[in-house]
Amino acid sequence: MKKTIHVVGVIIENEQQEIFCALRNPHMVLANYWEFPGVKIEHGETPAQALYREIFEEFDCMIQVGDRVAVTLHEYDTFFVHLETYKATIVKGVPKILEHAEAKWVPRKQLLELPFAPADLPSIQKLLAEK
Repeated sequence: MKKTIHVVGVIIENEQQEIFCALRNPHMVLANYWEFPGVKIEHGETPAQALYREIFEEFDCMIQVGDRVAVTLHEYDTFFVHLETYKATIVKGVPKILEHAEAKWVPRKQLLELPFAPADLPSIQKLLAEK
């Protein structure tokens, strides 16, 4: 039986309507896929607390978490991922790459040009339908 992993992802948008995207490094699970930064929720954490912790630890900046965008259950070869994505804005700092291979700001309309992790695709579709 496959394990289900509950994670939260954050869709950080800047004033130019660009979305912050991160490339998973070759040593990570789902290596070399682009993603919205995310993390497993630790016991006792809210989704917002987990995202705040993750962005501070992995990108050295602080965010304000907003509305939930999507909830997705996706089956990979060896596990299921239960992904909740939330919108956020940076309130302090500029993202630094500490664990990912690369990160960049991508215009909404160009998100599907990157090879995203499959679980992120429903969130991208919702973003593209917004405007």
